[in-house]
Amino acid sequence: MGALQNQPNMSTLKNRYLSLDVFRGLDVALMIIVNSPGRGSTTFSPLLHAEWNGFTLTDLVFPTFLFVVGNSMSFSMKKYESMGNAAVFKKVFKRTAIIFLLGFLMYWFPFFDDGQLKPFSDTRIFGVLQRIALCYMFASIILHFVKTRTAIWLSIAFLAAYHLILIGFGDLTLTGNAVLKLDEWLIGPNHMYHGEGIAFDPEGLLSTLPAIVNVIIGYLAGKFIQQNGQNYETISKLMMVGFALVFAGLAWDLLLPINKKLWTSSFVLLTCGIDLVAIATLIYFLDMRKTKGWSYFFEVFGKNTLFIYLLSELFVISLFSIDVGDSSLYRWIADNVFISWSGGYMGSLLFALWIMLACWVVGYVMDKKGIYVKV
Repeated sequence: MGALQNQPNMSTLKNRYLSLDVFRGLDVALMIIVNSPGRGSTTFSPLLHAEWNGFTLTDLVFPTFLFVVGNSMSFSMKKYESMGNAAVFKKVFKRTAIIFLLGFLMYWFPFFDDGQLKPFSDTRIFGVLQRIALCYMFASIILHFVKTRTAIWLSIAFLAAYHLILIGFGDLTLTGNAVLKLDEWLIGPNHMYHGEGIAFDPEGLLSTLPAIVNVIIGYLAGKFIQQNGQNYETISKLMMVGFALVFAGLAWDLLLPINKKLWTSSFVLLTCGIDLVAIATLIYFLDMRKTKGWSYFFEVFGKNTLFIYLLSELFVISLFSIDVGDSSLYRWIADNVFISWSGGYMGSLLFALWIMLACWVVGYVMDKKGIYVKV
């Protein structure tokens, strides 16, 4: 997964504000919880995605991840200023390829089924890490070559264009939307996500266009914080812009519904607004008030974000792959260790917390040993 550092790169860690690591950690912890319920049919509603139009806490998880990717880029891209364009492209494309490949291999894992190599023809191509890779690539190129004002105008253009594409080349239903149509034409249904009951990928290629804006706004927020410092003026401005974006997203919802699975333009504005308010709140409590007693738990996740996310997914897939009677080890543990005594809803949550805590222990050991995996 790239460089494995046995000594902590403290210069890198100190160049990030604490609130960024904690924000990333909070998001990864919640991502693991919502991705690993003991039983999907008995999951508390805030830990489920909206069925179609609408918004839940769970719908905030992935756009927040993209937002903090942009935050991190506001630090890492400083060194691009002294690099030639060829070197920048090489670095960006290499990182994009690695993250995209990791995402693809994660969906292919465990690679074999009944002693036979799992066919490539049935492997999902787009997905969470793949979207991160593509958004990182396009946002990096845009932010390296254009000024802030131009990046803002491009973001507006992306959201407006995506709105027009959605209503011009399909409808806003699960079976007739433009995201589905492009993926069916480009990669075919066998390479798409089937969790919605049909072949439809919520991380499809077309809906990557508006998702780039989540990264760009995250970058601009990080750059603004670095330039203006961690003070009351910075917090108030982040809050004002955040609430303005939330209001704009809710207003746009009247024309184009908030929809995570289509990643609608209204959804982008709403989630970016919430993220700006959240990062401002964390800066106030962690970087200004220094109330850090609770933060280390989430710092552990925030320092090895991609590695711990991959670990959690491979852990869950492995548990599903091991048969126990007529079920899987995943279901057996969920039903017999947690749900049997605490009930369906609470047991399902406790199981997800167990998965999350198991991944945290690995991250804790890595942090104590100064091991940070970078892509």
